[in-house]
Amino acid sequence: MKQLLKLTGCLALAGLFASCQSAQQEANYQIIPMPQEMVTAQGTPFILKSGVKILYPEGNEKMQRNAQFLADYLKTATGKDFAIEAGTEGKNAIVLTLDAANENPESYQLKVAGDGITIAGPTEAGVFYGIQSLRKSLPVAVGADISMPAVEINDAPRFGYRGAHFDTSRHFFTVDEVKTYIDMMALHNMNRFHWHITEDQGWRLEIKKYPKLTEIGSKRTETVIGRNSGEYDGKPYGGFYTQEQAKEIVAYAAERYITVIPEIDLPGHMQAALAAYPELGCTGGPYEVWRQWGVSEDVLCAGNDQVLKFLEDVFTELIEIFPSEYIHVGGDECPKVRWEKCPKCQARIKALGLKSDDKHSKEERLQSFVINHIEKFLNDHGRQIIGWDEILEGGLAPNATVMSWRGEKGGIEAAKQKHDVIMTPNTYLYFDYYQTKDVDNEPLAIGGYLPLERVYSYEPMPVSLTPEEQTYIKGVQANLWTEYIPTFPHVQYMVLPRWAALCEVQWSSPEKKNYADFLSRLPQLIRWYDAEGYNYAKHAFDVQAEFDPNPAEGTMDVTLSTIDNAPVHYTLDGTEPTAASPVCEGVLKIKENATLSAKAIRPTGESKVLTEKIDFCKSTMKPIVANQPINEQYLFKGASTLNDGLRGNSSYRSGRWIAFNGNDMDLTIDLQQPTEISSVAISVNVAKGDWVFDARNLSVEVSDDGKTFKKIASEEYPAMKETDKDGIVDHQLTFAPVTTQYVRVVASPEKTLPEWHGGKGKNAFLFVDEIKID
Repeated sequence: MKQLLKLTGCLALAGLFASCQSAQQEANYQIIPMPQEMVTAQGTPFILKSGVKILYPEGNEKMQRNAQFLADYLKTATGKDFAIEAGTEGKNAIVLTLDAANENPESYQLKVAGDGITIAGPTEAGVFYGIQSLRKSLPVAVGADISMPAVEINDAPRFGYRGAHFDTSRHFFTVDEVKTYIDMMALHNMNRFHWHITEDQGWRLEIKKYPKLTEIGSKRTETVIGRNSGEYDGKPYGGFYTQEQAKEIVAYAAERYITVIPEIDLPGHMQAALAAYPELGCTGGPYEVWRQWGVSEDVLCAGNDQVLKFLEDVFTELIEIFPSEYIHVGGDECPKVRWEKCPKCQARIKALGLKSDDKHSKEERLQSFVINHIEKFLNDHGRQIIGWDEILEGGLAPNATVMSWRGEKGGIEAAKQKHDVIMTPNTYLYFDYYQTKDVDNEPLAIGGYLPLERVYSYEPMPVSLTPEEQTYIKGVQANLWTEYIPTFPHVQYMVLPRWAALCEVQWSSPEKKNYADFLSRLPQLIRWYDAEGYNYAKHAFDVQAEFDPNPAEGTMDVTLSTIDNAPVHYTLDGTEPTAASPVCEGVLKIKENATLSAKAIRPTGESKVLTEKIDFCKSTMKPIVANQPINEQYLFKGASTLNDGLRGNSSYRSGRWIAFNGNDMDLTIDLQQPTEISSVAISVNVAKGDWVFDARNLSVEVSDDGKTFKKIASEEYPAMKETDKDGIVDHQLTFAPVTTQYVRVVASPEKTLPEWHGGKGKNAFLFVDEIKID
C-alpha cells in the first residue's frame, strides 16, 4: 500500500499535465466519452473569463443546481467565480435550457459561438451531461482566460443503464467517501450506483426492526491477512450506515442524476445476518461474522417461514430508504450443502413438489422459490428485482433483470428468454483485478489481469443474439469487490482510469471507438483527476512492452512504446536507463540471457522503470506444439508461452501461464538439431481455492525423428492436502545425458478435486509456465 500511495518511481504526472498560467488558453473538445456528433463551426471563439454569467430557467430548482455545479467546475478550472442568474437569454453568458428536440432524455446539445454558450437537453439530466462535456473540454488553468472555439456537439448515450458497483461490506467506507465515488461517477457520465451493503463479512445498513444486524452483524473480530492465509490481524473491524445516512447518499446521488440500486444479497452471503440471528440458519449456529474471504456454506434456511418474514421486513424498510425502481437481491454463490441435509429445507422441497432433472437440482429449484417469493413481494410494492446470473439456476423469476457476471453466457441466455440484462462480465469489467502483469509492485489484488486496453475492447452486444434479443441488453456495469481494497485511495486507484475506458463502452457508438484515439484523449481527462485530487493508476503512461517469441530466428522480439510516443531508453544488463542509454527504435531482438530495463524520459519527468528478465536455455524460443488441448479460457499466446524465457509471477491469470483442464499437458519441443540434455524442469502455479492444483506426475520422452519416442524419466507427486500452501511449485527431472532433437514433456493435472474441496468431483486446473531443458 505504501507503494500505491507514494507511487515511488512513477512519472510526475502533475508536472506532465501542468497548465501554463498564461493570460489565455484554448479549450479542446477531445473528451471522454467521445460524443456521437461534433461539428467544428465557423466564427470567433467564445472567451470564458470574469464577467461571464450562467443562466438557468427561472423556478427550475434542478437547473439552478446544474448551474451551481457548472460554476463549481469552472472555479476548479480557472480559479474564478461565475455569477448564476435566472434567465433564458443573454450575451456573454452560458445559457442552460430545456429543449425537447431529442427523444432520448439524457441527450444534450452544446453550442459554442462568439457571443455565448448554450447547453440544451430534453431533461435536466441531459443538460447535466452537456455540462460534464463542457467541463472536460476545459484546460485546468487557474488564473487564465479560456478561448473556446466555435463548435456544435449533439450527443446521447448508447445505453440507458450505465453503472458502477461498490462493495462497502468487505471493507467499510465513510459517507463522504461514498459521495466522492458518486462525484467520480458523474465525471464519467454514469447514472446507476449499485451499492453492495450486506455480506458474510459485514452487514452495513441499519434495519430498525432487527437492530442486531448492525449491533452484531456489522462487526468482525479480526480480518484474515492476504488471501485466506490462515493468519489474522487481531484487529476488530466494523462500520455501518444509519438509514438517515443512506437517505443522504441517495439524495446526493439524485442531485447528480444517479440512481442508487441497493443490494441485499440472498439467500447466500448472509453469515453476518446469521451471526446476529442464528435461528435464521439451517443449523442454528453459533455463527460469527466471517473473518475470511470466499463463499460461506452457511446460508439462510429456505425451509424456515421465519426467514421469509425476515426478508420481507428487511425489504420493507429498504424500499422506504431507496426510491429506485430496481432492488438487487443477489442470488449468487449460494452453496446448497446445508439445504441438502436440513429437514426444514427438504420438507419445503417435498411440499412444493420440487424435483431434480438434468438441468437443475431440487435445491437449485428451492433457491428459485426464495427468489420468486421476494420478487413477488417487491413487485407488489411497485419494485423490480435484479439478480446475478445464478438466478437462472432453477428457473428465472418472472420479471427479473439478470446481471451477467460469469462471462456473457448468463446474459445471452436471459435475453433469449426475453428478460432484461445488464452486462458486467468478470472477463472485462471486474476492477478488483490487477491492471498490470507486474503484480509484485502492485498492492495486493484478488488476481486476474484486466488492463485498460481490454476494458476498452469490450463490446456488450453479443453477436449471437438476434436484433430483437439485443434490445434486452439494457446496459453495462463494472464491479468493484473490496476484499483486498481497504482504503479509499486504493478504491480510486483500482477504478481510475479504467472507468474512462468503461464510460466510452457505456456511452459512445461502437463504430466511433478507437483505442489509439482514446489514449490521445486520456491525458485531458487525467488533468481533471489531478484537479479533483483523485488517486489514479498511471500504468497507461508507463512503458508498454510486447514480447513475441520468434522461433524462426531464435529470438525474443520486443517492442517498446508509450502513450505519447515519448522516447524509451533501455539497457539489457539490468542497470537503470538514463538519458545516455540507447533509445529503442523498432524491434529489439534478444537472443541471450538479458535483464531488460526500459524507461520513458520526458522533459517533465521520467516514467516507472519496466524490468523483465529473459532467461535462455536449450528449449527457449524453439518450435513447440501441444499434443493435447490447452484450456481455451487460459490459452493466452498458446504453447510458445512455455518456452519464451519469461517466468510467470504469482498471478496465474497474468498471461504468463497457460492451463490444462480435463487432459494432460502434453507438448513436444523441437530443439532443431541433435542436442545433449540432462534435465527438464517446469513450474506450476497453485491456487487451491480457484481449483488450481499441482501436477500429479511429470515425464520426459525423447525422439530423433519426432515420431517414435522413448521415455527417459518420470516422477509421481502426491495428491494435495487442504493444508498445502498456495504458490509456485517447481518440478525438475534429472537423468543421464542423452542426445536428441525432439523432447516430449507430459504432466497430468489432478483429475478429480478431493472431498475436502468446495469443487469436489470436478476437474482441477493445471497452470504451467516455463519448460526449461538443460
